[in-house]
Amino acid sequence: MMSDGYYYTSKKSDDICPDVCGQQDSPTTLSMSRLRCMLRGLDLKVLIFLVVFVPMFIVGAYLHGQKITYFLRPLWQSPPKPFIEITHYYHENVPMEDICKLHGWGIREYPRHVFDAVLFSNEVDMLKIRWKELYPYITQFVLLESNSTFTGLPKLHNFALNRDQFKFIEPRLAYGNIAGRDKKGENPFFEEAYQRVALDQLLRLAGIEDDDLLIMSDVDEIPNAHTINLLRWCDDIPHVLHLHLKNYLYSFEFQIKHRSWRASVHRYQSGKTRYAHYRQSDYILADAGWHCSFCFRHISDFIFKMKAYSHSDRVRFSHYLNPTRIQDVICKGADLYDMLPEEYTFKDIIGNMGPIPHSYSAIDLPSYLFENPDKYKYLLPGNCKRENG
Repeated sequence: MMSDGYYYTSKKSDDICPDVCGQQDSPTTLSMSRLRCMLRGLDLKVLIFLVVFVPMFIVGAYLHGQKITYFLRPLWQSPPKPFIEITHYYHENVPMEDICKLHGWGIREYPRHVFDAVLFSNEVDMLKIRWKELYPYITQFVLLESNSTFTGLPKLHNFALNRDQFKFIEPRLAYGNIAGRDKKGENPFFEEAYQRVALDQLLRLAGIEDDDLLIMSDVDEIPNAHTINLLRWCDDIPHVLHLHLKNYLYSFEFQIKHRSWRASVHRYQSGKTRYAHYRQSDYILADAGWHCSFCFRHISDFIFKMKAYSHSDRVRFSHYLNPTRIQDVICKGADLYDMLPEEYTFKDIIGNMGPIPHSYSAIDLPSYLFENPDKYKYLLPGNCKRENG
């Protein structure tokens, strides 16, 4: 109470609609009145922005957030250290001693033993093409499979079910199977690491010894035969050597510019060599084979791998697994996950956007393809249609 007889209140008045203050309406009515007053006080352009563009931004971020992140990758991630590339020399009519000298290596009195070790899921065709290519030079074929995928999904022992197709390597086969840990929701890379440790143990049981060659690569990362023959005969090769493979998607019709480097060959060292699928050396041998990713005969195999392998988080929407969509993506040479290229400069990202160009060259591919063209027609250029099984 002031001295002049007037009352004072500390409550603030509404600067936009002062007539609302002091009304004796219900709280709900008063709140609605205030909202109408506030909206009348906003500029029309601001209203349009709030009502139209903000929801569009939220929906766009939800649908294309991954693309935005990949496009901005050069801002938050630097490119990896470049490899030291070793020139690869080869001609079928040149003696091995001369080929080794061209690489700066000596020649051995006898070749090293070679172990080819793989984790197997469901790539039956690719495994046969791989082992037919490498057969003359492999001492022991080592294969491990599990009853679950890296993401914890149950899986058949597909190699065991198709073992009759691989009688040609049976005398040299070390086979093992392992139970998955059944931990759904866990990071798939933990299960993958667990299986790779088990493969280390299987290699020791298979009899690998120091200085034997060990091929570390996925089933669809196939070194060419003459590369392995070179490395088993030449002396003084690096202890760990990555292989630069021609990179293909869906078949040998779609060659990706981005090179494949994860495959590697090791001079085995007891207690030190560990089976892994990441960068382990600065050295890489040029033009050493082929990587054919998602090269399946059946649409169902595409769907299985999309849900099963370590990057299953890329399946952000259920329609990505629609068989009709997958078939359309294959024939266009587009990306199954609708992703941008995984590059480190804006120039490379923009330059590699869009579908992969069709290639009509079938030169320098695994020989078993040409020996059985009808069986593997789907892997050759011009045959993008897949079976529905």
